[in-house]
Amino acid sequence: MTGACPCGRAGAFGALPYAACCGRYLDDPATPAPDAESLMRSRYTAYALRREDYVLATWDAATRPAALNLGPALRWTGLQVLDHRDTGPDAAEVTFTARYTDGPGPEQAVRERSRFARREGRWFYLDGRTP
Repeated sequence: MTGACPCGRAGAFGALPYAACCGRYLDDPATPAPDAESLMRSRYTAYALRREDYVLATWDAATRPAALNLGPALRWTGLQVLDHRDTGPDAAEVTFTARYTDGPGPEQAVRERSRFARREGRWFYLDGRTP
């Protein structure tokens, strides 16, 4: 993929390109996301790019579903990170709003507070709830 990263993370000169942002985690399994916010952004990007393999690989084994069922009309259209905080030495929460469309209807949004855990140097998504 070329162009700006779907997660919308910005640097000093505007939107970061995919390769310098989430692409390094999605395209190189040996490069783990350094923190929970980066993992959450990369998971959003994986959803936007329909990379179910990455979404499942970064989901904690205790809560991971057997498969994802992403509808063919589902399109992720924007992400806003509202809060990121460490809740322990190997735990964190990220609150975000993600916008999407699902077919010809209007754009919708989901807000979630996600929990993450770090195991053996890698962050994993545990679960999320709507605040």
